[in-house]
Amino acid sequence: MLSVDKLNQYYGESHILRDLSLEVPAGRCTCVMGRNGVGKTTLLKTVMGEVAARSGAIRFDGEALLKRRPEARAGMGIGYVPQGRQIFATLSVEENLRIGLPARRDRQRRIPERIYELFPVLNEMRHRRGGDLSGGQQQQLAIGRALVLDPRLLILDEPGEGIQPNIVAQIGEVIRRLNREDGLTVLLVEQKLPFARRYADRFMIMDRGQAVAGGDIAELSDDLIKRHLTV
Repeated sequence: MLSVDKLNQYYGESHILRDLSLEVPAGRCTCVMGRNGVGKTTLLKTVMGEVAARSGAIRFDGEALLKRRPEARAGMGIGYVPQGRQIFATLSVEENLRIGLPARRDRQRRIPERIYELFPVLNEMRHRRGGDLSGGQQQQLAIGRALVLDPRLLILDEPGEGIQPNIVAQIGEVIRRLNREDGLTVLLVEQKLPFARRYADRFMIMDRGQAVAGGDIAELSDDLIKRHLTV
């Protein structure tokens, strides 16, 4: 579904992504892993068009993405939950969710009930300001806002960061339901090994801007963890 081919990206003169290639198969959950500073978030931002690539190619269902604006990528069916969530603190939960409706391909103007089914707390707090929610609730809101788009691909950057373990587990189960029940393709960055092993089907490890290992999650060996993930 998503294909990244020999992608190169720079910040100034710093070479961040180095001939990086990645395949995200349709209907699977793929986890990008690696130590801090290896370029994981930059990869996601490049896929979404928030930073420019120097060379290479990104294709979504065969369609080239690099020349498309970020909002056009969302309109193609790519939902994105960035690191830090970036919800609108002064808007209500419901207003935050409605922001995604104009990008829906079917032009629906009502928040899908599926969002409230997956995240009941958002229904309970639909009139509360986003800034009044806890960190875990804000993360659920950020995921719900991405799902309002009715995406075919959901991209999440460390969905469990800074959140209490019980909410992390709830988010993981939602990801599993979306993937298994709805057939939603998922690409996520995640540092927590237990989370990745429990909810991902496939993995890719990055080191110094390059893809150094990947495959089915069962192939994530202790040796790979020791070489590329332990600090």
